[in-house]
Amino acid sequence: MPRTPDYFHGRTIVITGAASGIGRATALIFAREGANVVCADVDAEGARRTAEGVAQLGAKGLGVATDVTSRAQVNALIRRAIEEFGRVDFLFNSAGAAGRRCGFLEIDDELLERTFDLNVKGTFYAMQAVLPHMLENGAGVIVNMASMSHKRGGPGASVHYASAKGAVLTMTLGVAREFADRGIRAISISPGPVNTPFARAANTPPELIRRFVEDVPMKRMAEPEEIGELVLFLCSDACPYMTADTVYVNGGGGWR
Repeated sequence: MPRTPDYFHGRTIVITGAASGIGRATALIFAREGANVVCADVDAEGARRTAEGVAQLGAKGLGVATDVTSRAQVNALIRRAIEEFGRVDFLFNSAGAAGRRCGFLEIDDELLERTFDLNVKGTFYAMQAVLPHMLENGAGVIVNMASMSHKRGGPGASVHYASAKGAVLTMTLGVAREFADRGIRAISISPGPVNTPFARAANTPPELIRRFVEDVPMKRMAEPEEIGELVLFLCSDACPYMTADTVYVNGGGGWR
C-alpha cells in the first residue's frame, strides 16, 4: 500500500463520523497501520468505543464528542488533536447523512438546512480548521465523503442529499487547486451503496435498496472496510500526484 514501510506510524488522522460505518472501519484500518487516530462523532459513546478499538490494535486513539454542524466544536476538535498528538497529517470527513428520503416537492426548509449543515458545512468547517496547521507543516491530505448520488436523478434520489454531495465535490476541487503548490492534497470519494447502519436507517424502502444493488454489476453493496482501504491508499505516499478529483468506488454502477 504505502511505498515507505511504516509510513503511517506516528502520523495522525482525524476522522469525523467515526462511531460507526465507514468512519469506524477507516479508523481501525489506520490503527492497523500504526497511525494515531482521533475519532470524532456526535455520538460520544460511539466515538469512545472506536477509540478503544484503535487502542486494542496497538495504536493511539482519542474519542472526541463533536457535532460537525458547530464551527466551535470542530475548531475545538482540531485543537484537541494537535494538543494530544502534536500534529494532524490527514483529515477524513466521513460524517454525513441523507436524512428523510422524499420527493423534491416534499423537501422542507428544516430537511434542506439540516442536510446542508451536516454534509456541506461540517466538511467546510473541518477543512477550514485544519488547513492552517497543515500549511504550517507544509503537507497534509484531506479526504471528503461525497456520493454517487450526485449523479443520480429521478425518484428516490433525495435531491437535497445529492445536491449537498455535489457541493462537497466542488468544494474539494477548489481547496485542492488553491493549495496544491503548498503541499496539500484534497480528494473526494463517491461510493455507491455501502452496507452501513446509515444506509439501513435512512428510511429507504427495501425495493429501492434492491434496485440500487441491481444497478451494480457486482450485485452487492460495498463493505465499509473497502471504502476505508481506499482512504488509506489516498492518504499514503503511493499516490502523491492525485488530488482535486473524486474517486468513484461503486462496483461498476455508473448511474449515468
